[in-house]
Amino acid sequence: MSEFESPYILAIDQGTTSSRAIVFDHGGRIVSVAQKEFAQHYPKDGWVEHDPEEIWKTTLETARQTFKEAEKTGGEIAAIGITNQRETTIVWDRVTGAPVYNAIVWQDRRTSGVCRKMREDGLEAHVAARTGLVLDPYFSATKLAWILDHVEGARGKAEKGELAFGTVDSFLISRLTAGRVHATDATNASRTSLYNIHDNQWDDALLEHFHCPRPCLPEVLDCAAAYGETDPEIFGRPVPICGVAGDQQAAAFGQACFDVGDIKSTYGTGCFVLVHTGNEALASKNKLLSTVAYRLNGETRYALEGSIFIAGAAVQWLRDELGIIKNAAETAELAESIETNNGVYLVPAFTGLGAPHWAPDARGIITGLTRGAGRAELARAALEAVVYQTADLMDAIARDGVRPKTLRVDGGMVANDWLMQFLADILAVPVERPKVLETTALGAAYLAGLGAGLYQDTEEIAERWRLDARFQPAMEASVRNRNLEGWRKALAQALE
Repeated sequence: MSEFESPYILAIDQGTTSSRAIVFDHGGRIVSVAQKEFAQHYPKDGWVEHDPEEIWKTTLETARQTFKEAEKTGGEIAAIGITNQRETTIVWDRVTGAPVYNAIVWQDRRTSGVCRKMREDGLEAHVAARTGLVLDPYFSATKLAWILDHVEGARGKAEKGELAFGTVDSFLISRLTAGRVHATDATNASRTSLYNIHDNQWDDALLEHFHCPRPCLPEVLDCAAAYGETDPEIFGRPVPICGVAGDQQAAAFGQACFDVGDIKSTYGTGCFVLVHTGNEALASKNKLLSTVAYRLNGETRYALEGSIFIAGAAVQWLRDELGIIKNAAETAELAESIETNNGVYLVPAFTGLGAPHWAPDARGIITGLTRGAGRAELARAALEAVVYQTADLMDAIARDGVRPKTLRVDGGMVANDWLMQFLADILAVPVERPKVLETTALGAAYLAGLGAGLYQDTEEIAERWRLDARFQPAMEASVRNRNLEGWRKALAQALE
């Protein structure tokens, strides 16, 4: 199985608001963990950026810390898996490794006008047929073109192959290997709007439509593959990078969503629902995305996805901008302190609305405020908004012909029992929470384990999934419908 007697796997989970590293043992149990938040930059209305050097610094610090702590317990790191915030775009110099501009984050809306013009030119159906995606600033292609057009000399250098483009995984692989490797995996490639998910390759027609030069693109590998070894100076010895997947696909892998109809919903900064569709990329009629679920041994499996831009970020907003809570755990206590939402609804369209609305210019609103509304109503409204947006996605999935009998959940927010019960009540389906909530990192670890030969196949991985709690629907239909009716009225106002 491995040259290591007690093989550990280091999972790098580079997220939107923090970088995290978790070491798992062969059984999928956490050995060590570290996390560091980093700054969010908002240069203009609708713009969201990260400093790539801060992404790298926090990633390196957390990875080294967990590596050192884990190996003190007697095991050895046999492989590294990487999972990352998807669509976020970085361009760097191939020789120096220096970024030419800040990372443009997936939430960024600056290219809304470009996408609107492409829709007016009749390109949306053409793009969707190849990529499974809608025309939206969410995806990487227009971000890449914006950097090349706004950084002096960048486009010329990119066309000569002097600059490298990548999503965060690709940037980290380059840094970890001291610039020797420029690669990404099929899941991250599928989120760029430049990758043909049916042919499994970069698409020349798409490159032309988005004005993106081929020489700056990374090589696309399977999710479990040999991505190269880390520079010996990073961990004291070279360690192979053997698994890569975008965060939502990694979470689905960690949740063992390997059969058609398996579905998971991740609650982090945003919320993302993925339902496995097997070897067929279904074309949604309800504004969901078709995407690569994973690619192993050259064989691609697909998923339908619904993307919600603001979930846990709404709780952060309560904490950081409004100052009405000190930590996320307070929201559960505040929500439970009142019997209903008292008519208060929050539509958290802080960076537009994702699926199934795709309204990049929508902005957040609060409705139903009275003199008696206070901290509890706002906290409850923020949590309820996550559930109502999930309900919108589940309705779209059902209209596309998939009706899940249960929903597996993960991410930081699912530790909130009140929220999970409300989710089951509004969706009217059981909600299953696994014992390991860090399924995004776990999925990256499992992929790395497959790539390193520590696991034989997905069946072996599926056997490791363990249930922590199941939340059964208990809300009366009349109450559910009243709650949803209030949400739809608020949503309509945000979409006006």
